[in-house]
Amino acid sequence: MGAISTGGGQALLDLEELLATRLLVQGNSGSGKSHLLRRLLEQSAPLVQQCVVDPEGDFVTLGDKFGHVVVDASRTEGDLQRIAARVRQHRVSVVLNLEGLDAEQQMRCAAAFLGGLFDADRDLWYPMLVVVDEAQLFAPAAAGEVSDEARKVSLGAMTNLMCRGRKRGLAGIIATQRLAKLAKNVAAEASNFLMGRTFLDIDMARAADLLGMERRQAEMFRDLERGHFVALGPALSRRPVPVRIGAVETSARSGSFKLMPLPEQPAEDARDLIFKAGQDEPARPAPAPRRPVAPPPPGTNDLLAQLVRARPAAAPEPAPEMTEESKAEREAVLDTILREILDDPEAAFRTVAVLYQDFLVRCRIRRVSGEPPNLPAFRRRLAVARAGVDTATAEGSEWGRAMTFAADLSEDIQGVFLLLARAALEGAPCPPDGEIARACGSRSPGRARRLVAYLESRNIVVTRNDTRGLRIIALPDLGWETGPGDPNAFEEPQAPDPQDLFAAG
Repeated sequence: MGAISTGGGQALLDLEELLATRLLVQGNSGSGKSHLLRRLLEQSAPLVQQCVVDPEGDFVTLGDKFGHVVVDASRTEGDLQRIAARVRQHRVSVVLNLEGLDAEQQMRCAAAFLGGLFDADRDLWYPMLVVVDEAQLFAPAAAGEVSDEARKVSLGAMTNLMCRGRKRGLAGIIATQRLAKLAKNVAAEASNFLMGRTFLDIDMARAADLLGMERRQAEMFRDLERGHFVALGPALSRRPVPVRIGAVETSARSGSFKLMPLPEQPAEDARDLIFKAGQDEPARPAPAPRRPVAPPPPGTNDLLAQLVRARPAAAPEPAPEMTEESKAEREAVLDTILREILDDPEAAFRTVAVLYQDFLVRCRIRRVSGEPPNLPAFRRRLAVARAGVDTATAEGSEWGRAMTFAADLSEDIQGVFLLLARAALEGAPCPPDGEIARACGSRSPGRARRLVAYLESRNIVVTRNDTRGLRIIALPDLGWETGPGDPNAFEEPQAPDPQDLFAAG
């Protein structure tokens, strides 16, 4: 491979050991990776069959001196697989030229060719060096701009090469600019390493770990010259050794760029050279109009969604017009449902939301026509129902005055006010505290007394006691007044015992 930098002597590589242990080359751009691979290929060309996966077309010059057949990758994947099978059958050294293809096409073509080498018949498992330059393109550590399918296919082919290729005679030699960009399961299968110039801390630390060096020695990778590498592995050296790669017989088509002086010419001449066609420049036909790219075929879910949208919507059935008679029947059914709900002794202590859900369910069971009342309308109906107003009273104009006045009150005191208004309108005794508490959904007489006191503080009601100490509540805005009543006379209604056969039903 060249010479040992310290102490002299030749840097040798055991080719038979390399076939069993694989090789990883790492170095930044310009460190001499391609020069190292070319030296290895030239020295081993007469001894072993070779295959080079070349993304930039730098190794096609091997064919001029060593007889490598250049395979242009501008073919179908099936053709590349068949060519790879023939390569193993006839033991021909080849260079797979991927130059001119985009990244995804390069990955697919390389995967197809490596798959053809890997799937050869057992009788054709001859030893073969498989060199992959810029391996991070074909086995990336993370997803990039290419499709997931192309990445999985390419990564699978590289993993097969490095993990399972040894039993099939394939010795993987991969080169990369950065170890961090290379998939770990691919890099981990190499047992031989040649580490070149590296500047990033993370890459230097990883290279030092692979070579078994201490972290403080990792700084040496920054000082390596072009073509100088640190070698370690069973095919190279048992200890890290600095190596200077020797000369090569062929060269890359690109070569190294040298500074050249710019041509001296007037600015007008330069302008004419750019904007005017030369005499020997062939005339180009007018470009054909670019065809729009066909959209991808729709998926199954998209097709189903289109079918649903294309289906004509069923015309809504016209709602029957409500006559005065049907409206009255509907209101009667709604009142009946509400009375059934409030017949339950525990209904007074349930939240309005729970009662409203029960109300909606009963409306569906009774097949009540039209939209059911919304929650605010239900609250108003509930307040009237808890006040105990009969149908005749509710239809009178006097009760309409009470409802109009109650509409301006907050929802938590509407029920209490309407209960007092009903008693005052009928001249009934003043409701006891327990009954007032039930109207606001509570069992506490103290809460009833606080609500009455609040109404009195707002000048909505006025309370007084007669000579017997019974309470009378007046509603000044309506001009009504309840009869005298004992505030402590309420008794909690008891639910009938289901085992009592003589209970009133």
